[in-house]
This record gives sequence, C-alpha cells and structure tokens, in this order.
Amino acid sequence: QVQLVESGGGLVQAGGSLRLSCAASGRYAMGWFRQAPGKDREVIATISPSGGNTYYADFVKGRFTISRDNAKNTVVLQMNSLKSEDTAVYYCAAGFRGFQTVLTGRDDYPYWGQGTQVTVSS
Repeated sequence: QVQLVESGGGLVQAGGSLRLSCAASGRYAMGWFRQAPGKDREVIATISPSGGNTYYADFVKGRFTISRDNAKNTVVLQMNSLKSEDTAVYYCAAGFRGFQTVLTGRDDYPYWGQGTQVTVSS
C-alpha cells in the first residue's frame, strides 16, 4: 500500500508564500490537486518519477513550482504570490506509468494523501 504524508498547509496573507511537502513510500509520478468548497478537485501541478517532466495548470504557471527529492521520495509544491482564490484543501497523489511519464488526470492517480488546508486571506 502506498503511503502519502502531506505537510505545510496553513494560513497566509494574499501575496505570500507557502511550501507543501508530500512524502511517499516509493518513487511514483506525483501530483498536487486542490478542492475548494462546492467545486471539483482540480489538478495544479504534476511531476514524473524521474523529475524530468512537469505539468502545470494555467492558473498557477509562474506562481507555483513542483519539484522532487528522489533520495527522500519527497515532492514539494512551492506556492508564491498566493491569491484568495487559491484557498482550498490541497492533496498530493501518486501513480505510475513510466519514469518519464507525467500524469495529469485525477483518474491517473490511485493513491491520495489526506489533504492539507491552505487558506489565503485577502
């Protein structure tokens, strides 16, 4: 069973930064998703198991960065220039289809973390 442990959520003012981490029990394609109240869960950023390929949703390009430390099986989402509309529960997810393959859909990920709340005050 794949285990994912998230950390780093919290409360921040608009324009500020937060760093989310997700520790996995192996090397997988990893993704960060978020879900705001009343909305569907949406993809934010994903990274291949090798770390060589990434995907970003348009609404975070230039603000968020996904990276990984394969020695620690940890993926980090650095979030800068946060906006109130970034408020949501953030989830990390894991899947695998190849070391260079980026997975971008919710259905690509069979394993999910417990979620961490990010609140951005305006």
